[in-house]
Amino acid sequence: MIPPRLIFKNGKLKILDQRLLPHKITYLTVRDAAGTAKAIKDMVLRGAPLIGCAAAWGFPLELKSRHPSSWKETLRLLESAARVIKAARPTALALFYAADRMAEKAAGFIAAQKEFSPAKYEALLRALHREAAKITEEDRAACASMGALGAGLLNNNSIVLTHCNAGALATMGIGTAVGVITEASTRRKIRHAYSCETRPYLQGARLTIWELQQSRVPSELITDNMAAHLMKTAGVNAVIVGADRIAANGDTANKIGTYALAVLARYHKIPFYVVAPTPTIDTELKTGKEIEIEERSSEEVTFINGRLVAPKGVKARHPGFDVTPVSLITAIVTERGVISPVNRRNIAKNLRAATISKTGKQ
Repeated sequence: MIPPRLIFKNGKLKILDQRLLPHKITYLTVRDAAGTAKAIKDMVLRGAPLIGCAAAWGFPLELKSRHPSSWKETLRLLESAARVIKAARPTALALFYAADRMAEKAAGFIAAQKEFSPAKYEALLRALHREAAKITEEDRAACASMGALGAGLLNNNSIVLTHCNAGALATMGIGTAVGVITEASTRRKIRHAYSCETRPYLQGARLTIWELQQSRVPSELITDNMAAHLMKTAGVNAVIVGADRIAANGDTANKIGTYALAVLARYHKIPFYVVAPTPTIDTELKTGKEIEIEERSSEEVTFINGRLVAPKGVKARHPGFDVTPVSLITAIVTERGVISPVNRRNIAKNLRAATISKTGKQ
């Protein structure tokens, strides 16, 4: 059983501390936007959809912790909260999507008010609470849809490989890429799953393989540099990954090491599937060259669990993500359908389907 990732109660947000998994289940409590942003930046939680959900909850948290005396002051609080939350991590689009959506919800509410009062301020707080809950529920529903659609792409007795963590721990639902694997396993379509350890932060070793164990999926952990050998010798017939941001043409940013797996999959003629909800698609970016790649601390490379594993004083690089060119992607699975072939036109068509579904209009 995967524990709850986020618990909002009594004006506080309890966040499952994923830095301590799988050995210890502990929650960190945050009370405002700054605390939420720090938890995101410090990797207390991670995974693009979950980051987005936490970002949304940061807004009612912020208003609950403050006592403004005017709508003007309230708007300043909200603008500050949005800046702080957006600055937490630059690559995952879901964070920006949720922050913008919450800010727009608040601005619309305030614009409809003639005067400020404590009662109306509480009404705004409740409206933001409902919107954050809605974003959370949309993520759960999207995960379920992607799981079903992605499982439909796999043959019986599939041997699959995944990278980083795109399971329940990265979302508020069953997950994206790992959600496909667990759903396919319930349909008895998975013979075996391999999880890359995902250096340097070891999300695959600490989180994904634990999730697969919890879901009783036949699985094994491998080091990142074993992937090519297993593609060649173990009959891997699908690589399934998540995404943090997808450009309008389909170029996809995901955890560092994803690009290498896509190159290997192409050489071995293995389908390479990206599973991500529509808020991951950034239509303002023409190609992946425009995606900002987060550079994280070199200590995450040179230390493991607080222990130095490299020469003292050594220089180390840590780009947190890389970009896989669309030419290497077999299909993108969103909650609205399977995009294949992956190109600008089919991505736009998928996004229009999402809009129509939400509005009921064409």
